[in-house]
Amino acid sequence: MTKVTQTYKTILNLDKASIYQEENRILYNVNLNVRENEFIYLIGKTGSGKSSLLKTLYGELPLTEGKGSIMGFNLTKLEKKQIPFLRRNIGIVFQDFQLLTDRNVEDNLAFVLKATGWQDKAEMNLRIDQVLAEVGLLNKRKQMPFRLSGGEQQRICIARALLNMPKIILADEPTGNLDPETSLSIMKLLIEISKNNSSIIIATHDYRLFEMFPSRTWKCDGGIVIDSDTL
Repeated sequence: MTKVTQTYKTILNLDKASIYQEENRILYNVNLNVRENEFIYLIGKTGSGKSSLLKTLYGELPLTEGKGSIMGFNLTKLEKKQIPFLRRNIGIVFQDFQLLTDRNVEDNLAFVLKATGWQDKAEMNLRIDQVLAEVGLLNKRKQMPFRLSGGEQQRICIARALLNMPKIILADEPTGNLDPETSLSIMKLLIEISKNNSSIIIATHDYRLFEMFPSRTWKCDGGIVIDSDTL
């Protein structure tokens, strides 16, 4: 099992980076950094580059201009064979859950652990209990995903992102398919995680959320990213 033992004070850094979708430059001169236990909103209109930025951070899109690193991985020199290792060291939460519908909650989480190098069954069971307790769903361990509410499914996705104890979690519109009350509960959970475990970058369209829970903000607008820390 691969574990990260080094502590990173700055866990993400982009320096004069350009973000591309194929041949199209979406963002340019991006200069950003993330320290431990930060909670950061990533906002902007549809098509402004939020998802492209996140995809670059987890290796879905290559970084071909500028410099970038996350969790000690050099994004400009990232090889295809390194991408699985990168993703073991970060957590990813998607809007559409992406749970395996043919297996229960426990097996969904066990699948990720096995895929990321865990082998000891007792250790795996303990870690599954830990993350389910953290998201308040220990009693749903044997449930199938279709029997869970949307909010419960998203909590399972957050539990999945926590499995390998990442220093950073990238959340792409995690409340986009949820009702307002459920969205608030998910936000409170993510904020609590950022205080205790992982930095969180959350892409969202919901301006109500960051009015209720103000924090550092990155805004994609006109091909650039404006960092509220620099204003």
